[in-house]
Amino acid sequence: MAISISMVLLLTILAVIFLRNGGLKVSHALVCALLGFLLASSSMAPTIHNGLLATADIVSSLRP
Repeated sequence: MAISISMVLLLTILAVIFLRNGGLKVSHALVCALLGFLLASSSMAPTIHNGLLATADIVSSLRP
């Protein structure tokens, strides 16, 4: 588990750097995809999923 957490932190830091740089390349997209897969298999996955569902519910309930 320690390796997974350290990889999640490393990939998160790299993704933030890539996004702040503004030049998203194929290698950057691969790092972001790997981060997504690692987050999906971590213990944070249910929290992230519930947060996305709550956000989608709020957005869908908005009326223009």
